[in-house]
Formats: sequence, C-alpha cells, structure tokens
Amino acid sequence: MKAIGYKKNLPIENIESLQDITLDTPKAKGRDILVEIKAISVNPADYKVRAGMPVEGDGWKVIGWDAVGIVKEVGEDVSLFKVGDEVWYAGDFTRQGSYAQYQIVDERIVGKKPSSISFAEAAALPLTAITAWELLFDRLQVAKEDATKSILVIGAAGGVGSILVQLAKKLTKLNIIGTASREETTSWLKELGADKVINHRHKLSDEFEKYQLPAPDYVVSLNGTEQHLDEIVKLIKPQGKFGFIDDPKSVNVMPFKHKAVSTHIEFMFTRSMFQTEDMQEQHTLLNEVSTLIDNGTIKTTLGENFGTINAENMRKAHAFLETGKAKGKIVLEGF
Repeated sequence: MKAIGYKKNLPIENIESLQDITLDTPKAKGRDILVEIKAISVNPADYKVRAGMPVEGDGWKVIGWDAVGIVKEVGEDVSLFKVGDEVWYAGDFTRQGSYAQYQIVDERIVGKKPSSISFAEAAALPLTAITAWELLFDRLQVAKEDATKSILVIGAAGGVGSILVQLAKKLTKLNIIGTASREETTSWLKELGADKVINHRHKLSDEFEKYQLPAPDYVVSLNGTEQHLDEIVKLIKPQGKFGFIDDPKSVNVMPFKHKAVSTHIEFMFTRSMFQTEDMQEQHTLLNEVSTLIDNGTIKTTLGENFGTINAENMRKAHAFLETGKAKGKIVLEGF
C-alpha cells in the first residue's frame, strides 16, 4: 500500500522529512478493523511528532490522527461494524497513523461517518471533536443547562476551538467568549456562535474591562497557555474550572489556590493509549457528533483542501500549519 513516512526528525523544508513509501497492507484481528482511507486532516500533533519523536529501529514511522474511510476487513471479535461501513476516527497514538491507504484501528474508538457530508468535510472533525467534547463534558463537566455561566475560549479559531465553540453553543446555554487576532478569524468565530470575540494579542483583562465582560466560570486554553496564564488567574471566577490542551514547558497552578480553581488537562489519546475501561466512549461520542452534523446542528470545520494525499502536499500542509495561521482544518483526500 502507499503511505507517507519518515525515518529522521527533520525540518519540514527537508524533502526527507516526509516521504512517499510503500508498505505491506496490515490485517485485521481481534477488535480491529481495516479501513481504506479516503480522506485525512492534519493536526498540530502531526508536526510535533514528526519533528520530535524518533523512529524505533530501522522502519518507517507513519503518523496521522484523523481519517475517514470504508471498512474493508474486520477482526474476529468486531461487533460494531461490518465490511462496507463508512467510518471516521482519530486513531491511536501508539500505532501507525492515517497517512496510508489502509489503516488498522480498534473499533471502540471509531464512529459512523456523517452521511450528509463528503469524506473531505468529515475528515476535518474526528480528533478535534473528541478533544472538544472530552474537554467540555468529561474534564470540565460543563453544565448543559446553565445560562448564567460563561466560558472563555483562548485560541478559539483553530481546529479544536472551531468545533468546541459550536458544541458549547448548541449543547449548552453558556455565554461564549472566544479569542482571535485577525478580522477573518473573528468573523469565523461569530459565524460559529461565539457571543463575543476579543483579541488575544492584547491583555485579556484589558479586553474584559473594555467590553465589560463577566468573570468566566470556565476557561479553556487551546494554545499559548504559558503566555496567558497570569491573565487567566486574574480573570477566572472563584471556584471556576480551567482546562488546557497544549504543551507549555511548565504550569504553576499555585496562583489558582486562593480562588480554589480546578485545573484539567485534556489528551484525547489517553483512552486508547491505556485501554481504559471507558475506551468505547469515543465510539459513542463520535456517533453523537455524526448525528449533530446530519441534523444540521453543527457543521464541518474544513478550512482548506490541500489535494491528493502524497508527501509533497503533506509537507506543504505541515509547513502552513506550523505558521499558526490556519483557520479551521487542513484536509487531503485520495491517493
């Protein structure tokens, strides 16, 4: 099968950072299904791993954690899917990724693809939808029926933010304050349902004072956590909840003590990585998101389609994502 892989951690400008390769097609066993990949999307996790995770032995590392495709083979213990089903998923951090024509994945972290949108449109959503859902409802345990509370979403126009804002808008009654820094992304967030958009290039407390915004009950930091931490401590409501997903070098939680703020880290690969007892919750939530899309409640967050799945286009996608200027998700489709 065709695939894209690397053997060395190299800058994306180096042609060997991601290469077109050929690998044996894997076989489905146990609770695994074999999926023929139709479309994928690119996430910050992709370029972080490509640049920093060494390859074990002399094989190829295949990354990628967003895929949509068709089930071609099922293991002997599979009960949730059958051959021919259209599926979507974000995969498992400990296994080979979705930059390949075929991929093995555990059925418990796979959902039914939305029927109302294309493979490319669907590929934009799995990883970010899982991350946003788990952050909101599993980590922060956001109240779904409390219109008196508000949430501040820092870095709201990216992949996770653009689905999190929609989920918060449609499934809760929270007042949503998003941050962005460009006119284009500000308009995008308002379109997705943010009640107010402020500029994260300014001091957040100054922006809150300028627009007379209430202290947020929840703060979600999707990037720049280290940079904004002092402002988050200042703004968050006493007994509030703070969650983040990025990788700051350090996070000192002690300034939150006087406000009794709880701190939560979201990592959507935890369930599959540790084979947790509730691993199948990702199957369930992906099916729920699929239903929300098919009934028109939320929409795809596809930003740009970079064309065919090959090493050249993938290097371009990584390079653009590394600029930090992406709006929504970058998708590639077909081999």
